[in-house]
Amino acid sequence: MEAALRNLPDTVTRLAPATEPPAPAQAKPVLPAAVRPDRLARWFRLHRAQLRGGLLGLISLGIFVALWQVLTANHATFYVRFTNVPSPAEVLARAILAFHNPVFGDHIWMSCRRILYGFTLASLVAIPLGLLMGRFQILREIVFPICEVTRPIPAIAWVPMAIMLWPTNEESIVFITFLGSFFPILINTLQGMATVDPVLVRAARCLGAKEASVFREVYLPASLPQIFTGLTVGMGVAWVSLIAAEMISGQFGIGYFTWEAYSLVQYSDIALGMITIGVLGLASSFAIRLLGRVAMPWGAAR
Repeated sequence: MEAALRNLPDTVTRLAPATEPPAPAQAKPVLPAAVRPDRLARWFRLHRAQLRGGLLGLISLGIFVALWQVLTANHATFYVRFTNVPSPAEVLARAILAFHNPVFGDHIWMSCRRILYGFTLASLVAIPLGLLMGRFQILREIVFPICEVTRPIPAIAWVPMAIMLWPTNEESIVFITFLGSFFPILINTLQGMATVDPVLVRAARCLGAKEASVFREVYLPASLPQIFTGLTVGMGVAWVSLIAAEMISGQFGIGYFTWEAYSLVQYSDIALGMITIGVLGLASSFAIRLLGRVAMPWGAAR
């Protein structure tokens, strides 16, 4: 009897129906973090204004090109004549040929190099000079009258003088570009120094900051928005000055290319040169704004 009771668990185990182990639950597919719907929705909410601005910009450009096509295809004449203006299709065909020609690339490279030299020199001179003039009144009283007398002179009026001053046309064109961008950068730097809160300056000095530290920690950060405004305006004026100088005394450059096309009655090349100037100017201004966001992260955060 006791032996039967001891063998009872083994008997029950053998007679119990076999049961299959439960199937493991299927794991849900995990999407990468970059494509999760919540992440995408949040990204669209954060960049809604930029996306709307870009979309409206593309629509406006499309309307402009369509209107251009309609006016040139119908040779519209209502005081303004579109009889000789090339159509967008003609300009596009000419652009394809031009970009396969290395000479057109040389024109673009020469203009970009002149802009880089002239604008960089103007920035390196105008920004420190504007900061010093804004800080020291005696320096401002000496330099500012000279700047105010020379600032209203158009850059194109400096071309004959620049040809006499500099030994080569290349240096004279860079000098014209320098003048075009120098005054906007200088005036905006002065305006930035004038808007610095004097309470911040007194607080820095009360904390023991020296003159160099006040410049570095107070004046320069407070003036940066106006400085970058001056850089943006100066870049636009630099392109205007460069194109004028290249048309008059240049032998290479996009301005020379455009003027030569006018002289040879090549209307498609005129439009191509104008569009190229606009694209290069837009890219230059965008680069300055991007640099401003890096230099002023607090402004980008707003």
